[in-house]
Amino acid sequence: MAQILVIDDDPTMRLTLSRSLRSQGYDVVTATNGKEGFDAAKELRPSLIICDWMMPMMDGLEVCRQVKNTACLANTYFILLTARDDVDDLVQGLENGADDFLPKPPRLEELKARVRAGLRVHQANEDLQRQKSRLEAELAQASEYVRSILPPTLNSEVSIESCFMPSTQLGGDCFDYYWLDRDHLVIYLLDVSGHGVGAALLSVSVLNLLRSRGLRSHSDVLLTTDFSQPNEVLSALNDNFQMSDHKDMYFTIWYGVYNRVSRQIIYSSGGHPPAVLFTGKSAQTAQVQLLRTSGLPIGMMPDINYDNATCDIDTFGALYVFSDGAYEITKPDGSIWGMDALVETLMIPDRATHPSLDRVLQSAIKMNKYGDVLEDDLSILEVNFGSSSPA
Repeated sequence: MAQILVIDDDPTMRLTLSRSLRSQGYDVVTATNGKEGFDAAKELRPSLIICDWMMPMMDGLEVCRQVKNTACLANTYFILLTARDDVDDLVQGLENGADDFLPKPPRLEELKARVRAGLRVHQANEDLQRQKSRLEAELAQASEYVRSILPPTLNSEVSIESCFMPSTQLGGDCFDYYWLDRDHLVIYLLDVSGHGVGAALLSVSVLNLLRSRGLRSHSDVLLTTDFSQPNEVLSALNDNFQMSDHKDMYFTIWYGVYNRVSRQIIYSSGGHPPAVLFTGKSAQTAQVQLLRTSGLPIGMMPDINYDNATCDIDTFGALYVFSDGAYEITKPDGSIWGMDALVETLMIPDRATHPSLDRVLQSAIKMNKYGDVLEDDLSILEVNFGSSSPA
């Protein structure tokens, strides 16, 4: 049974309205002034409120404003009861949140019709709110799942920490790192175009396929991909994830394999920002190298060849792999923070003491025009190279 709250300082009007509404089977509660009515609304959370405009202590406009500004009452259908019929007065009522108006004194047939219509709107809003809550809960569960499958911090000969901050509950960034064998460490980060469920599903699909090491080229399904050769991995991914088969979504990726014996990393990229390699123990002697290769994003065109490149890693080397959301950040003046600024933030006085990704994230948020609400997913991997054997 729908509950209706009637707020009016006129006892005759309260009696007339309550009798008419109760005769239709509604549960009716009355209040004698605006303050009493608002307090009753907070306690009872009625489906619909009929409120007189002109009342002492708190008039109907103020009651309406406070009701609509109270989260638990925002969906309550609010009808203002008024003798006013001037357009400016009606506009004022609407601007303060009123959903409908009734003339005073109301015609009982019109009262019945407007109440029925108001309750239908209220029920529809309640249904939408429940659906929204269910969807948010499901998205939160999906987001937790995505986070749960990302790799934990790696502590061995090579230590790796990560930072993952999607722009929405579900983003298109994904990454992984693991020892392929005793001597080879795989490191990659990918960024799917777009955001939301579709982008997240594609990124998780790629991650799971790479982890299973079941990736095959469509051109030769019998040929096993060599996961220690980044260009082979990217070519096979491009064969399997053409955007025409995945709702026009494509992704960029940086994929590298570190050899602990030769202390070299071999890498390839498909449309992805370059990884940044710092070498040297101090900021004064540090050198910055951008690790990039040419290559289109995965899925844009079929039959693309990807190239490998290699570089040496010294004892104090630190590698950063990131998505473009880590530096394509809009500053308050409308300009873009940019990769140079990110590299400067990553540079630290002592290369033996590695920077905290939390500090990098805080710097990015500080520069962001929208605070901690990001326009794009932000992911960073920090890879520090040591000298002992892997566990």
